[in-house]
Order: sequence, then structure tokens, then C-alpha cells
Amino acid sequence: MTTALPRARLGVQALAAREAAERAHLRRRLVWFALAYGVLIVAALVAIIPFLYVISLSFKQTESLVTYPPRWIPIPPYYGNYVQVLTNSLFPRWFANTLLVASAVTLIKLLVDSMAGYAFAKMEFPLRESLFLLALSMLMIPVATTLIPMYLLVRGLGLQNTYPGIMLPALAAPMGIFLMRTFIEQLPRDLENAARLDGASEPYIFARIILPLCKPALVTLAIFTFLTQWVAFVWPLVIAPDPHMFLLTTGLNSFKAQYRVNWGLVAGGMVLVLVPTALAFMAFMRQFIAGSLAGALKQ
Repeated sequence: MTTALPRARLGVQALAAREAAERAHLRRRLVWFALAYGVLIVAALVAIIPFLYVISLSFKQTESLVTYPPRWIPIPPYYGNYVQVLTNSLFPRWFANTLLVASAVTLIKLLVDSMAGYAFAKMEFPLRESLFLLALSMLMIPVATTLIPMYLLVRGLGLQNTYPGIMLPALAAPMGIFLMRTFIEQLPRDLENAARLDGASEPYIFARIILPLCKPALVTLAIFTFLTQWVAFVWPLVIAPDPHMFLLTTGLNSFKAQYRVNWGLVAGGMVLVLVPTALAFMAFMRQFIAGSLAGALKQ
């Protein structure tokens, strides 16, 4: 009896010490979670406030843009900026130009880059690795250094103020090849080897076996390419000075110069530019994230 009581006390003390350690660990985790979510909330506010401010400006009249203190929610909202953007400018033409160029570039790059990625990942041919490294080396060349040579080349081909002239440099970007090769390399070779044993040709293997498995990477490449072309500015501004060939970004730039200090009109145009891209990204966000992580997660 005399030895049992100290042992019981030691057991109770050990249990209490373990519970205290667990509570301290839980408190530390809660503190870290609170700090992490606090940082994320602040970062989200910093990122979203400029967009909310642009939306607020788009619903204000000119005289209310400089009021102090500024009103974030204009009451009543003014819709005249959107009406003037859509009816008194070439904005519909610029929208159609941008949609055509972005869609065409996206479709062509999906086909070309997936075929090149399959060739570099699964096929054997001379200088395969050297050609792949040569393609990747284009990523290290600053765009500013290639602007003048590209302009002279496209102008020499007679493609100034044309849709092919706007699209050609984007079609040569090698980022999609790298993405598709990285994804296709992770696919098991047993699938294609079994198809070859059954007499399937390389085009059949690529179209019926490889492409269906590459949906996450294709969606990622499509979103990245489409968004990049949707907001492209420097090259369309250089190669297509005709107002009827403007894209949305170059059109808004001239729109700002045309209406000078009427930032409500400029903000309305910006909102109309941002809405389609935001909707497209939210619609395919899950596939985009899955494709983005595909290269980092090994099967």
C-alpha cells in the first residue's frame, strides 16, 4: 500500500504533464494558423482592393471621381460609362479581334505543343535532347531584345496590321512544349507499348491514348495561353497600329488618350476586359491547379 500511492501519484502527474504538453502544442498550432490566415487575408485584401476600386470608378460620373472623401459604393450607380464604351467607340471590334487572336493562338498551340511534347517525351530521334534544350533556351532571351527583329521579319513578310502578324510570335513560345513534355513523361509506357503491339500507329497512339490522359495539362496550357494573349500589349501595339486592328489592351490605351481624364470610361473598359478572363479562370480553376501541380508530383 505504501508503494502503490507514490506510483499512482506519479501516474497522475505524468498524465497531467502530457495533457499540458498537448494543450501547449494545440495553442501553438492555433497561433500559427491564426498568423497564416491573417497574412493570407491581408494579401487577399491588397490584391483585391485595386479591382474593387476600378469597379467603383466605372459606376461614377466624371464630377464624382474627385470627391473627398471618396465613396466606394456610388449611389445611385451610373451606367453611362458602359453605354458609351460599347456604343461610341470601336470596343466591340477590339473585343472581337482579341477573342479571335486569343482563341486561334490557344487552339494552334494546344495542337503543336502537345505534338512536340509527345515527340520529345516518348519518341527517339537524333539530337532530341539538344533540340529540346535549344527550345528551352528561348525562355532566357528577353522579349525586348527580339522586338525589333520580329517587327522587321513580320513587316518584311507583309503581315503588318494582320491577324497572322499578331499571332506569329506567340506561336513560337516554347513554354507549352516544356509543360506538355513534363506531363507526358510521367505517363506509363505500358499503355503505348501495348498499343504498338496491337499494330497502332503513332498518330493513333497520340490522339486516342496520350491526349485523353493529358486533359489537366491541356487545360492549364489553354488557360495560360488564352490569358496571356488576352492581355498582350507591346507586340500588338507595335505590329498593328491600325485602330480597326487594335486588341483590347491597345484599344484601351488609345481610349485613355482619346477621352483624356475621364477615368470612369477607362475603368468601364477595364472591367469589360477583366470579366471574361475571370469567368474563364473560375470555370477551369480545378483543372488549372491539377495541371500546374502535375510536374511537381511524381507518380
